[in-house]
Amino acid sequence: MSTSTTPARVVIGMDPHKRSATIEVMGSDETILGRGRFSTDQDGYTDMRHYAGQWTDRVWAIEGCSGIGKHIAVRLLADGEQVIDVSPKLSARARVFATGQGRKTDATDAHSVALVGTRMSGLRPVATNEQLEVLRLLVDRRRSLGEEHTRKTCQVHQLLLELIPGGAKRDLSAAQAKALLAKVRPRDTVNKTRRRVAAELITDLERIYARRKAADKELTELVKATGTSLLDLHGIGPTGAARLLVEVGDITRFPNKAHFASWNGTAPIDASSGDQVRHRHSRTGNRQINRVLHTMARVQLRNPSTGRDYYERKKADGKAAMEAMRCVKRRLSDIVFRTMLNDTVRTTTDTIAKTGPGGQRGHDSDSSATGSHPHTGSSDKSLPGPATPHPRTPLPTAS
Repeated sequence: MSTSTTPARVVIGMDPHKRSATIEVMGSDETILGRGRFSTDQDGYTDMRHYAGQWTDRVWAIEGCSGIGKHIAVRLLADGEQVIDVSPKLSARARVFATGQGRKTDATDAHSVALVGTRMSGLRPVATNEQLEVLRLLVDRRRSLGEEHTRKTCQVHQLLLELIPGGAKRDLSAAQAKALLAKVRPRDTVNKTRRRVAAELITDLERIYARRKAADKELTELVKATGTSLLDLHGIGPTGAARLLVEVGDITRFPNKAHFASWNGTAPIDASSGDQVRHRHSRTGNRQINRVLHTMARVQLRNPSTGRDYYERKKADGKAAMEAMRCVKRRLSDIVFRTMLNDTVRTTTDTIAKTGPGGQRGHDSDSSATGSHPHTGSSDKSLPGPATPHPRTPLPTAS
């Protein structure tokens, strides 16, 4: 419908799948300029690029660039295309308002993605970062090793319970399980089979443990190579630091610590009723980062620390254990935000110092980044209000 003489930028909304991609080309006035469905093999991808080539000023809006849309977003970036990420939640909302029914087809999904890309500003541009991509691959592999270790450990516990009265202790290592199994001398066929299967699982656990140890060592080296100071925080190990780096990406995309807390699900939700004022945990947000912060809080509560003192003060003020934990996690979210922002500021300042006049580090937060513990000066208020006119945290400029 349109030709290459179209001067305005167009948005190409895409609903990606493993073997197909449905697109819709939309102008700045929300006029539909074209549609198409293409396969994701080499021929289909080439045809899609050729079809989109008639609009010289274009940007691709792809749903789920961290998930199912990643494989095609990476290919477009490698070919020099501009790509923005549209979350499934935003496209779902646009689909309901656009159709009035919320009916889901590939064509309506592509239309809703194009609408979001056209109407909304501040969507995250997708960029390739080899260092973070390597970290993502390794931290995902480390997580799968941990899940596999947990699954096999549960199976060993079940078999030992059937072989030994009372079973084994909860925190059981492969070496301890092997020592227990060596004392078992079954006589019937069923228990002999149980023992053999348990021995095979213990051998698997030993291999998984060796791989986990090697993965932790590699992750530690790669995280340190990024120059981050997240490892200095009490309760964050190499896996947690790597997960923060790959999920957060550019920390300056969050206007302030409240928005960061809302994104990771540590900002509490107001659940007050009448004269009773209370807040509850948020069930939304990035659950992987929320898990990192929860682990960080648990580590601090298990050891003498300022974080545990803060937790006890909150309980003394009348808060329940879950509410006190929520407050601790919110403080830790603020500290992680400030730490990552300081890392970015330091890197930017070092770059400016090498290439030109130096900048001056700013400090506009009351969260402490010098330590890894919460303090009483930062806010534990509920979800933030509407975004400010400044969509990103400002960094120092050259003077």
